[in-house]
Amino acid sequence: MARILIVEDEPRIASFVAKGLRADGYLATVAGDGREGLDQALSGEFDLMVLDIGLPGMDGFEVLDQLRAQGSRLPVIVLTARDSVTDTVSALEGGADDYMSKPFRFAELLARIRLRLRTSGDPGFPHDDVLQAGGVRLDLRTRRATVGDRVLDLSGQVLSREQLLDQVWGFDFDPGSNVVDVYVGYLRRKFGAGTIATVRGMGYRFRA
Repeated sequence: MARILIVEDEPRIASFVAKGLRADGYLATVAGDGREGLDQALSGEFDLMVLDIGLPGMDGFEVLDQLRAQGSRLPVIVLTARDSVTDTVSALEGGADDYMSKPFRFAELLARIRLRLRTSGDPGFPHDDVLQAGGVRLDLRTRRATVGDRVLDLSGQVLSREQLLDQVWGFDFDPGSNVVDVYVGYLRRKFGAGTIATVRGMGYRFRA
């Protein structure tokens, strides 16, 4: 299971990203300033860092410079409200592996994280959303198990509140809002109470 470090000083954004990553099976840790983020990144305990540029004290560019100067090859995806070509070039030339401007879609960030984890370090790096033991493989994202050549559909894909919130309202919508719960209630009244099931601690799934 991949470990993601989120260095972001805006609590609302940090919480939104962390919850979304945890719902997708990642271990997510948040650092609220550049100095703490650098210390955590150099600890060797993480597989990837999501780094905001506009941090208090030590900004993201300095964090990135010091990280690379000390020989760390930790994959870094930079997030920033700055969208100029100069800032993009500075981040990439400074050692960032990818770059996203705010506002962003969580689904795109998740796709970039998966890509960087697959292409970093050992080419045999395991997919974080697939568990394997003996002849059994479990895909945490689709919730399907494979035993030999036989595919078992366990219960359908589960979507977290954060995924639904991001896809419909965007990342900058208040993550503390109960709007998802309200609309799930509307859908249950329209389709039938047993149609949308709540998966405790995970999210929702549609039952045909």
